[in-house]
Amino acid sequence: MLDNAVEGLLRELAPQVLGALVRRYGHFDLAEDAVQEALIAAATQWPGDGLPDNPRAWLITVASRRLTDLLRSEQSRQRREDQVATWTLPGDWLAPAADRAPRESDDTLVLLFMCCHPALSPAHQIALTLRTVGGLTTAEIARAFMVPETTMGQRISRAKQRIKASGVPFRLPAEPERAERLAAVLHVLYLIFTEGYASTSGSHLIRVELSAEAIRLARMLHRLLPHDGEVTGLLALMLLTDARAPARVGPDGALIPLAEQDRGLWKRDYVTEGVALITEALPRGATGPYQLQAAVAAVHDEAGRASDTDWPQIAALYEVLVRVSDNPMAALNHAVAVAMAQGAPAGLELLAALESDARIAGHHRLLAVRAHLLEMAGDTSSAQAAYRAAAQRTSSLPEQRYLNGRAARVET
Repeated sequence: MLDNAVEGLLRELAPQVLGALVRRYGHFDLAEDAVQEALIAAATQWPGDGLPDNPRAWLITVASRRLTDLLRSEQSRQRREDQVATWTLPGDWLAPAADRAPRESDDTLVLLFMCCHPALSPAHQIALTLRTVGGLTTAEIARAFMVPETTMGQRISRAKQRIKASGVPFRLPAEPERAERLAAVLHVLYLIFTEGYASTSGSHLIRVELSAEAIRLARMLHRLLPHDGEVTGLLALMLLTDARAPARVGPDGALIPLAEQDRGLWKRDYVTEGVALITEALPRGATGPYQLQAAVAAVHDEAGRASDTDWPQIAALYEVLVRVSDNPMAALNHAVAVAMAQGAPAGLELLAALESDARIAGHHRLLAVRAHLLEMAGDTSSAQAAYRAAAQRTSSLPEQRYLNGRAARVET
């Protein structure tokens, strides 16, 4: 069995090695194959032989040799002079050495930007990021998103082909494209985290492997861009949200809402780190959506009891978030915060305005919030109907059980 320390090191080095090879040699597909073989060799040899003096250089050397073999094989197969001319063997390149140390961080960041290229759909961006930067196998990604391995394999393959067809060079995009591409990177990491923390389908509410991987990648991105407020905000948001994970699911797998959670089970180290990060980020220039969401999460996490929650402050933060992001989910959360701060009728009034928004109308979360506010207002019959309607709309089994249970409780 692979030693945990070696496994962690290989996972950390994989995107750095792949980035170095793609930067120097090109050929994304073949470079990834070469890196995978180098990782297998390391996983086989290092536990018994010990770590080399420079593990990163070792991996790059082995992968470069394998890439040379792959390119020669491809040249032989093509047979046509014009096609052969498009392939350059590593020994013929005049670019700086792949294992030069100064570019380590840049290569990983460039790889993230490449995986989140605008030519790809969000589904393809997520799959390629998890495969290439996260180091997850195709089978692991397929299990996480509950699709057949062949389907995920095709999705990743199509993403690689689109990257190749786009002709995008392996370098950081120029401004102002860089800001737009960074937003895509953050969005992909956010989607990976939310699918892990609140699974949209299946029998499990939390998929730890996805949320943990999103946090790991966000930490890496924060190390590369420590002064970007939204990068810091996203990492803070993930930590402050994931801090509640141990108390979010009961022994029977049932969902436990925030107000009913045992806060003694929360990960206090995540809370402390997340609060410190968002406190550091907020004073820096313009405040973005991830920073605002992290600020909301911090207010929740700093309350010793649910009854201590500063709902007026949360409502004010969501009001700003709605203005800067035009996000219907933010508007939904704003309605909840207003209801908690000012009473159910005020929240229901805001919900009425959301019912005409095609992006969220009929969504199970809108129905669930309406049910909760109707229950707060004492309209039990309408609350029951809304809870049951919400349960029918979600494909998450824990959410279905929770919503149907709420309907039954209201009924009694």
